Amino acid sequence: MDILRLRAERLRSHRLSAPAATIADAASHMMATQGQEFWGARWALAARTVGEPTLRDVDAAFDRGEIIRTWTMRGTLHIVTPVDAAIFLTVTRDRQLKQFATVHRSLGIDASDIATAERAARAALRGGNRLTRPEFAQVLSGAGIDPAGMRGNHLLSTLALRGVLVLGPVVPREGAPTRDQYLVATDDAMTDAGAAALPADPLAEMFVGYLRSHAPAGDADFAWWAGLPKGLARQAREGAGDRVTEVADGLFAASGPAPRRRPSPDVVALPPFEEYFLSYADRTVPCAPEFLAAIGPTANGIVRPILVAGGEIIGVWSHSVAVGKHHLLPQHEVFDAAVDPASVDAALARYARFIRG
Repeated sequence: MDILRLRAERLRSHRLSAPAATIADAASHMMATQGQEFWGARWALAARTVGEPTLRDVDAAFDRGEIIRTWTMRGTLHIVTPVDAAIFLTVTRDRQLKQFATVHRSLGIDASDIATAERAARAALRGGNRLTRPEFAQVLSGAGIDPAGMRGNHLLSTLALRGVLVLGPVVPREGAPTRDQYLVATDDAMTDAGAAALPADPLAEMFVGYLRSHAPAGDADFAWWAGLPKGLARQAREGAGDRVTEVADGLFAASGPAPRRRPSPDVVALPPFEEYFLSYADRTVPCAPEFLAAIGPTANGIVRPILVAGGEIIGVWSHSVAVGKHHLLPQHEVFDAAVDPASVDAALARYARFIRG
């Protein structure tokens, strides 16, 4: 497939040229939005929604329980709907727990610690209660578990995978953008998921959802995104049957009509760990090979925010959400001096309105 057409189709699949009606619709369409950088994940959804949603608008979707954040695949946090979280964990839970086991041994976390932490967390969250992360650490300490040295964080992610808790409503913050979420019981956060029957083939459902939001893409792309072997990716595609269509050699899309395109800005500023860049085995489709290192992933796993024009990455940018700094203008670096500065400024101004709102 011609690279210009491939980029254009992916922009539409990602809702970057065909934005969704609401934040919840954008999250549902994406199925999973990379979420380890919390401000960036929320901007990823706002950038895919009509109008100009603000940070408060995304926070409100968390507060209403329309979206949550949890460890869905690859040991990584994503924003998902409760219904999709149940689908992911059905497929990926055991694989992620095995991946965590090596780290647990290095931190001195054993099965007894996990069982104790689970009992303590369930008791603390009973009755609709919720905890901040520091309060969760206190719960662990009260149960005789030392949360220091990343032990608390790894126990948190393990309990999320075991279906004990998720990251839900947003914790208020004075003087700067919100950055933390309350921990809530999974059963409380996923009542809608409990009412909805799991699909007969959750793996195939993941494949269809990936293509709906990332197509055109192939088996290797899905395997990387889902953190699954290529053999399981092929199994997922075969299980999807006529719900997917081959649109080019080795590239597939979800069957049915694609989202309707709308007028879109010439340049869009997208967040760190952006799905449009990161969620493919081959990232040279949106980015010239010589600029990949400027974006990442770096040696410590960082993926920088990007500027995109016509589906091509034309630069990177940065912004601090620290107290007293989030009102400062984002800084940027373009890869091509011919890029229209006014379009870049407009893209960053749109983000600035979001983060200040």
